[in-house]
Amino acid sequence: MGRRHRDLLFPPDATRRLAARVDIDPDRVVEDFAREPALTDTEILITSWGCPAVDADVLARAPALRAVVHAAGSVKHHLTPACWERGLTVSSAAAANAVPVAEYTVAAILFANKRVRDIALLYRDHRAPLNWSGLFPGFGNYRRTVGVVGASLVGRKVLELLRPYDLDLLLADPLLDAAQAAVLGARLVELDTLVGGSDVVTVHAPELPETRHLLDARRLGLMPDGATLVNTARGSLVDTEALTAEVLTGRLHAVLDVTEPEVLPATSPLYTLPNVLLTPHIAGSLGGELSRITACALDEVERYCAGEPFAYAVHHAALATSA
Repeated sequence: MGRRHRDLLFPPDATRRLAARVDIDPDRVVEDFAREPALTDTEILITSWGCPAVDADVLARAPALRAVVHAAGSVKHHLTPACWERGLTVSSAAAANAVPVAEYTVAAILFANKRVRDIALLYRDHRAPLNWSGLFPGFGNYRRTVGVVGASLVGRKVLELLRPYDLDLLLADPLLDAAQAAVLGARLVELDTLVGGSDVVTVHAPELPETRHLLDARRLGLMPDGATLVNTARGSLVDTEALTAEVLTGRLHAVLDVTEPEVLPATSPLYTLPNVLLTPHIAGSLGGELSRITACALDEVERYCAGEPFAYAVHHAALATSA
């Protein structure tokens, strides 16, 4: 991992907990495998953001390697086919990282339906109470419809957190059936039906070739006037040009933590439009939230050392439909 991430994820107390279970050099942080001596005795790699690719050459120099514990989300960026051919046991802290993303998303949904941003801007300009019900008839969260695109780890957590509210929840996911969606507290519908009938559409599908521009100009055009699009997944899932055209008219609102490209050019109107909230990919684990990721990784190392299976194992077959 990058040394900066090591310092954030493994402060002294976490390193002491790790050293109580495994032989580790706490000062050794691999940022470039080509510059490393042979990892002859290494049995476990603890990886995170910034990990270089673990390819066949790396594996040839690490004959004892048996497991990878990833203190972050997706393993697609660094685990190559050679890792799966070797039969490495892999764990990821994606479930831990899903928690703050889901929390951000739920806050965005509740604020969107309550029209918090619109009212705050008007209140700032007028500095006096206005007829909010007249300006935003029907605003609020009671019996509003939220459409969740993708029953990923984050999508499922969003549904879980929304369950106590008086909302109607729709779910679109080609890998689920109606009964499975009902267990999650949602009604399974086709994607076009979801975007056409939701007050808020929130995107949680994986970034795959077939999901590129999943929300294109046609589907964005199906969204009701005044609806809000929330994207905390990947920027490529939304056609940025088409979305920009929609929000420029004022017809739609958007809460975007990810965009394509990331970062947007300085000339993009998405930075300044009053009906767009744009944040710099902050929904995931940051600050104190990193401790949750660390705890997850340390728990997995301890399970491995005890001869127990990982609680958050990553299976190669699932990568084709996951982030």
